[in-house]
Amino acid sequence: MVKSTAILRQPETIHIRPSTGLAALNLGDLWTYRELVFFMIWRDIKVRYKQTFLGAAWAVIQPLLTMLVFNFVFGTIAKVPTDGVPYPIFSYTALLPWGLFTTALNTASRSLTANQNMVTKIYFPRLVLPLASVLGGVVDFAIAFVILVGMLIYYRVTPTLAVWTLPLFLLLALITALGTALWLSAINVQYRDVNYVLPFLTQFWLFLTPVAYSAKVISEKWQLVYSLNPMAGVVNGFRWAVLGTDTGPGLTMWISVAIALVVLISGLFYFRSMERTFADTI
Repeated sequence: MVKSTAILRQPETIHIRPSTGLAALNLGDLWTYRELVFFMIWRDIKVRYKQTFLGAAWAVIQPLLTMLVFNFVFGTIAKVPTDGVPYPIFSYTALLPWGLFTTALNTASRSLTANQNMVTKIYFPRLVLPLASVLGGVVDFAIAFVILVGMLIYYRVTPTLAVWTLPLFLLLALITALGTALWLSAINVQYRDVNYVLPFLTQFWLFLTPVAYSAKVISEKWQLVYSLNPMAGVVNGFRWAVLGTDTGPGLTMWISVAIALVVLISGLFYFRSMERTFADTI
């Protein structure tokens, strides 16, 4: 009779420590949950225009009406300089990236509280919510961009050879919106004051951005300070790429890019550090 001998093994001890550095962001989870990101983008677009009479036409109506107001106040009354470009197309070119930014910022900043049932009941990277909200605004931008093409044809304005750089400035606007929204969405979980601050913030930010006027009206000694606003770099870049007005890529542009990246990276770390408390606090 053969006797079997049991080999006793000592239980392994597993040490779990919080990750540090870039590993703490777990950005790879976004690729794992990429289908959820696409689904949330599609859902946000459908919800935005659900039960509306005009539907996606609002993506065009809003910048057009704002352009008409700006044209009357700044183009007809104030007569701000536009480097020989008709004021309607001068302002509309800036309103496109600005509209993308404000739409993305407002929806992404409220994305966690608007989806609190998902946050409290199932696991998924919470970063999916603000990211999907920001990317969903690109659809509205694409619709409104068609009007810009029509305006270029109507006013017989030929885009510059730098028009190929538009996607880069579009990316800068998305980075700025996402970075700011990461801070605000995480804060909004604990302090709902963000809902009241957002309208004031976007309105104040609009006046600090050369949407209704040219950046050239800003004194030279204040240009570096002015470039601390990343959206100033976005708007200047859009006008430069399409119309050849305002300043092109230079020191001020790189300052805007650097500030946008700082806001994004710091926002990612802050969002991740607060993520563990979302379900309990929201």
